[in-house]
Amino acid sequence: MEKIIISTPDSVSAIIIGAKWEAVVKLLPESGVAIITDYNVFDHYGSGFPDFPVLKIKPGEQSKQLKVVESLLKKFLDIGLDRSGFILGIGGGVVCDISGFIASVYMRGIRCGFVSTSLLSQVDASTGGKNGVNIGLIKNVIGNFKQPEFVVCDTSMLLTLPDDEYYSGLAELIKTGIIGDKTIIDILEDNYKGIIDRDKIILSDLVSRAVKFKASIVSKDEKESGLRRVLNFGHTFGHAIELNEAVKHGFAVASGIKLATCFSLKKGLIKEAEYNRIIGLLKKY
Repeated sequence: MEKIIISTPDSVSAIIIGAKWEAVVKLLPESGVAIITDYNVFDHYGSGFPDFPVLKIKPGEQSKQLKVVESLLKKFLDIGLDRSGFILGIGGGVVCDISGFIASVYMRGIRCGFVSTSLLSQVDASTGGKNGVNIGLIKNVIGNFKQPEFVVCDTSMLLTLPDDEYYSGLAELIKTGIIGDKTIIDILEDNYKGIIDRDKIILSDLVSRAVKFKASIVSKDEKESGLRRVLNFGHTFGHAIELNEAVKHGFAVASGIKLATCFSLKKGLIKEAEYNRIIGLLKKY
């Protein structure tokens, strides 16, 4: 097990990699907890959830809407959750986004933590404190920054991911390798079979490297006033592609990375060998 700390002026967030997700119960208050999850995650893991009220949403981007947020807020009132309460999000990027967003506004802000169940969420979406919901088809136009107290990343949960969700997460790993930790690219190139087979040891190492890089960025620029913008590599084109083509986030980001890489080559900002390496890795996966 490894614990990575993200420190910002107002908070400390612990990212725990390699622990069994069920151990999250040791991190929770004894009472006043509500769980947000989606139906798919609940079907796989619900029998092991801590004994607290569970609120379920539909999986996917369709749930990142204000009407869903409002429905959840009303349910929190119904179960008597007060300002001393705690929200535990168990799921992928959508669940973590919604859980963090609601925790930041309910009763003017209550505590929260996540069990991250998807690769995309473990390497990117659940860490860093960015929370957003959509207006119609416009992504993350309403949002805020709230750090979870903890994020538990159990890579054994990745074995139950559908293939498209798993590959979607690999795109964010490739992004992190390009913008930050080059060893991620080396591992992705040299361990293709193990990664395709979802080897837990390799994935734990990759998740750790990605989180450490993101932690180093967020600790310096929590609210994206400058440096943190590097984490959006591939997303400028990617969000437009995601909206227009209705594909998984990671596939859209991969296409955005390809376009940005082509642009950079034409502008003379990267060498042809760098271009070939990036495009070759995207094609490989």
